[in-house]
Amino acid sequence: MGATLIQRGQPCIATDPGLRLIRHHEEVMLLESAVIDSLPRPATTIRIAVTADSLATWIMAALAATEGMLFDLIIDDQDHSQDLLRRGEVAAAITSHPGPLQGCDTIPLGALRYRATASPAFMARWMPDGANAATLAKAPALTFSDKDRLQRDWITAQIGARLSFPTHRIASSQAFVDAAVLGLGWGMNPDLLTTAHLRSGALVEVIADSPLDVPLYWQFTRLTAQALVPLTRAIQNAATHALAAVPGMSRSISVAVAPGEIS
Repeated sequence: MGATLIQRGQPCIATDPGLRLIRHHEEVMLLESAVIDSLPRPATTIRIAVTADSLATWIMAALAATEGMLFDLIIDDQDHSQDLLRRGEVAAAITSHPGPLQGCDTIPLGALRYRATASPAFMARWMPDGANAATLAKAPALTFSDKDRLQRDWITAQIGARLSFPTHRIASSQAFVDAAVLGLGWGMNPDLLTTAHLRSGALVEVIADSPLDVPLYWQFTRLTAQALVPLTRAIQNAATHALAAVPGMSRSISVAVAPGEIS
């Protein structure tokens, strides 16, 4: 190819030309799959970026409903998954950014609703008089990773200030819920994973009736849009049943058009 495609190491890392070649290969395979559906062939592998919470709650139903594809899932935060699409590392992504992103289409899906939750014992120990700036600055929180801003965003929305706070880092959606139930810390958990715990009293809201809705979007490269139609439809259907409606969020596709293109 006249260029270095892989940087050797532990692990090996694709260079920018290597990533573009991978992206090109996947796009060609997807386009071929749309043309020769009538011919016997192996299933096409599609690499997509998804959020851990989406994977643990609703998107698996969409993947299971899509036939003829194999999935290579990259787990990343909803605030950063668009970067993978921009760099050409994935063909599509679940992201919190509406776009538009050049060369890509965007479909609004709805919002994944989170609540700040903790065990009753945790609240009695760390916030006996309720959550405020002083108690939130001392009570241990739960954070998925260094990219996770949900706890900070919720504090800012509820307290009106940015706070530093101690935190555990737990990169697992289900373990995140388990840690809250066991009193390890408080964290932002999706309703789809905690409804039963809230009903039973195993978890309580840190501040009552204070949800945080995170809008989600399905973004995909325009070149492979036609080949991705079955997956896109399945994702839209699953999102309609699982995600909260967002007032003012249009269900139409937002298309990014580069200079010189005709839409």
